[in-house]
Parts: sequence; structure tokens; C-alpha cells
Amino acid sequence: MQSISHLVIDKEVKDSFKVDRLLNARQTDECPVSVVYNRIFILEGAKGAVRLDQSTYALSGNEVFLIAKGQIFSFLPGTVLTGQEILFGDCFWDRAPESASNCKAVLFNRILPNPIFPLTGSDATDLFAISDMLLQEYDKEDYPNKLDAMAAYLKIIMIKLANIQSSSTKEMNDFDQEIYQSFLTLVSEKAGSTREVADFARELSVSARKLSEVCRSKSGSGAKEIINKALIAEAKRSLQFTVKPVKEIAYRLHFATPEQFSHFFKKYTGASPADFRQLFVNIGR
Repeated sequence: MQSISHLVIDKEVKDSFKVDRLLNARQTDECPVSVVYNRIFILEGAKGAVRLDQSTYALSGNEVFLIAKGQIFSFLPGTVLTGQEILFGDCFWDRAPESASNCKAVLFNRILPNPIFPLTGSDATDLFAISDMLLQEYDKEDYPNKLDAMAAYLKIIMIKLANIQSSSTKEMNDFDQEIYQSFLTLVSEKAGSTREVADFARELSVSARKLSEVCRSKSGSGAKEIINKALIAEAKRSLQFTVKPVKEIAYRLHFATPEQFSHFFKKYTGASPADFRQLFVNIGR
């Protein structure tokens, strides 16, 4: 569990878009960052680990690491990164052609069991080349339609990433895999509308026991745990990006009382909903 006592908020970036080159960037302290912009780390070399919400992931070699708006992450001290970090907000993404929207929905659904996937062979060569062209474009002086040109590069990167992620997923035609992928999609779409495993199982035409077995087999986490993680992500977004009262958020997420919601939220984040929201009061001021 990450402590939020020293939480850092994403700083506003020009045009809701930024590209940084990382050259053996060594992380010296573990400072959690609350993500306002979606992030893509395209790593040509990495060694160490990253904490994302309630999970820790090892980093090694050539790989892609995705972080969605509303999540909290930090690198473990001693982690070394080489590659690129791409940040983009919703208003910048609106410049990307509509045909890439499905890729964004798949890649940034916040409940992927593993937001890291390896880069090998031609996939690595192509993605590194495209991201380098994006960086070169980003570093140029401003000119008419520059933002549209960068959005086009981002579209290509997202399509490539979606294809790489799909090909790296084993047993895509397996029936259990189809159940699992459909469940993740439903949870991403309906986080907050129901908390019951049985409701999702009914919609997928399987038993609750079968759904839990499939989830544990595919991800190591039960269906209930996956739903809870999605609820926490939705609660964080509501607290950070809206002014809805905590009581209203609790009832919208189907908690019987605000106290029950507060206990649930603190169990997963280490902070009460009110304390978590207070960290973001001065954003943009």
C-alpha cells in the first residue's frame, strides 16, 4: 500500500501534452505521484520496480509501462530508466483521429492485471523509431498544426501498443480467456453500478464460482478483488476530479453508508476519502 503523506500532484503541462527523454534516469527516492495525465513509458532499458496503486511491478529491459489518469505511482529507489515518457490529457487526445479511440479504451482501462508488456524484435524497432520521431517533432519550434502532427504520431503509437499487447496475451482464443477479457471490459464500464460478482457472472452467462476461478487463473486475483480495485480507482477519480460530497460518492458506488465507504477506502489507500480529496484542493490555483 502506498502512503500518500508525501503525494505529488502532476503539474500542468502546455497543451496537455509532453514528451521527456530518459537517459539512465536514476530514481533516488520513492515519491508517489497522483496522475492527472495518462502516461506511456517506452523503455529501451530499465532496471528496478514501480508501485502502481496497490501493486508492485518489476522493470527489466525493453518494455512498455502504462499509467492511467487517476492512478498513483512511484518508482522504487535505485530504479534506472532509459527511454521516453509521454504524457497526454483528454483534450490533447481529442485531436487524435476517432479510429484510435478503441485502442485508448483497451490500454488505459485501469484494471489490467499487468500494465507492463515486453518489446521484442520488429515491434521494439518500430516503436522506438516512432517515439523518436515524436520527440523530434515535440522539440521543434511551434508552427501551425504542430499539435495535430504530434497527435497523429500518438495515434500510431497507441495502435502499435494495442497490437503488441494483444499479441503478447496468451490463449486469446481460449474460452476462459474470452470470459476474463469480457469481465475486465464490464468492470471498466460499470465500476460503481454494482459490486456483486454474481451480477457480472449473470451477464456473462457463467456461475459466480466459475468467474472467480477464471480470474484467479488468469491474473492471480479473484473477481471480487478486481471489482474492488476498480471501485477504488473510480472513487479516487470522483474525489480528485469532481466536487461531489463524499456521501453522494458512497451511495453512487453502492455502499450502505458513508462510514462503510470510508472504511473500505482507507483499507486500500491508507487515507480517508476526505483526507485524500484535501490533497487536491489547491490544484490549478
